[in-house]
Amino acid sequence: MSAAVSPPASLAMGDGFVPFPPERADAYRQAGYWTGNTVESLLRTTATRRADHPAVIDEHGALTYRALDEAADRAAHAFIRLGIAPGDRVLLQLPNRTSFAVALFGLMRAGALPVMCLPGHRAAELSHFIEVASAVALVIADTAGGFDYRALATELSQKHACLRHIVIDGVVSPNSAGSFTSWSALLESGASDGPLPSTQTDTPALLLVSGGTTAAPKLIPRTHEDYVYNATQSARVCGLTEDDVYLVALPAGHNFPLSCPGLLGAISIGATTVFLSDPSPESAFAAIARHRVTVTALVPSLAQLWAQATAWEPVLPETLRLLQVGGAKLGAEDARTVREALTPGLQQVFGMAEGLICVTRPGDSANILDTTQGRPMCDADEVRIVDEDGVEVAPGVAGELLVRGPYTLNGYYRAEADNMRSFTADGFYRSGDQVRALPDGYLEVTGRIKDVILRGGESIAALDLESHLQTHPAVYAAAAVGLPDQYLGEIVCAAIVFNRKPVTAAELNQYLRDRGAATHSRVDKLVAVPKLPLTPVGKIDKRALAAALTNDAG
Repeated sequence: MSAAVSPPASLAMGDGFVPFPPERADAYRQAGYWTGNTVESLLRTTATRRADHPAVIDEHGALTYRALDEAADRAAHAFIRLGIAPGDRVLLQLPNRTSFAVALFGLMRAGALPVMCLPGHRAAELSHFIEVASAVALVIADTAGGFDYRALATELSQKHACLRHIVIDGVVSPNSAGSFTSWSALLESGASDGPLPSTQTDTPALLLVSGGTTAAPKLIPRTHEDYVYNATQSARVCGLTEDDVYLVALPAGHNFPLSCPGLLGAISIGATTVFLSDPSPESAFAAIARHRVTVTALVPSLAQLWAQATAWEPVLPETLRLLQVGGAKLGAEDARTVREALTPGLQQVFGMAEGLICVTRPGDSANILDTTQGRPMCDADEVRIVDEDGVEVAPGVAGELLVRGPYTLNGYYRAEADNMRSFTADGFYRSGDQVRALPDGYLEVTGRIKDVILRGGESIAALDLESHLQTHPAVYAAAAVGLPDQYLGEIVCAAIVFNRKPVTAAELNQYLRDRGAATHSRVDKLVAVPKLPLTPVGKIDKRALAAALTNDAG
């Protein structure tokens, strides 16, 4: 990392939002990347030309574009009547269902900033979001996935005085909402006439949550300008059309299924979005067949499971033309398996809720689809790959990815100390991802800057070791972490989910040797586990895994 420098001029924090520098904002407008549209206007515009076309579908029913547009208006007026003012932050934690879309657009039309929580977030994360954002309200499910969110809401309301309103979706009747506000009753109270607040398009539309595991998640402000571009450009590079049916299989509040192109991209061009509450192969394949789904997005572990399930599931995803895989690196052999089992239309996606999205393109060669994580989706994405001193590396050499562009943030929300560490003086975001540049602008992800094991003075890239381990025929999933050792500093521990009879550490090390892996990339300790812990956004939770393995060893 380069020496400490003065913060960029754009770090005038204001209310915690770091705006785009004026000169870059003007350039993005002049180039046509920014169009002066709000995120909620994507729905309004499409509803005028696709009024009777299905917009969103879940297991309980469907809403046309006209019905979704009208419901969003009712929700906006209801939120305002409830006391939510423009600029107020509201935690939105709903599972994959049509009410998620209604609440999202309703909050934005009311001028509020939705904080996009995930179903897996619990009291610790939600309390952190409430405190950082000074949130005034929470929109939450009653129960979902076997979890009672009402008890969680009660705990939060007792702990945070600023949380004035809690809206519960899914209660049987308004009376059963208790001290909370029933979502259905709220919608019934919201007349859809009268003006709604106007919005500046260069201000935040919503707050995403970061996917890091080394500290409390940070809040990511996405402006209307940059997020409209994120959704619409993603739709363009995916070749999404109004005849497509997009399946939200991952948690809808995550950036990947929300805007890459996701729900917002589908709405921007008039496609249909299907919400899936259970992403298991049995449930997903049935939904794909029932609604003739053509596009969806998965994390690698789920894509691998779906691919395996084609061997035994009676209903197969035959209509799927494009499968996006991202959130973690998909190995070359797994990519080939996914293409062969699910659809030749595999799209590798490497991106971040903070901004930059890289994708492979339809029509790319099999080699590019299998071995790269795509290239930036915008010509104005500025990419630097630097060494530990901040000096740009030669082409093909791995280094840390730095980026800025028309849809990459300029600072986390109310996180000045983090921003000092996360941005260069000229406004480039330090991603923490290690990549190397390939011909034609494609990138290969080679690791995470901080995801290393320091063993006897040697730095072992965990992702590199995991990539080797993952190719073993007995290994279903692998994670490498460093465990404390009084002699070596750390030893290499491999947590393995086996898909057949487990092998020993000695056998794995011989396999690594046969593959030509570096001599220091060897397993000191092997632990067979039934599954690997995941973060709410579906990434392997290395922090939790290391803690569990350390406790077991102690």
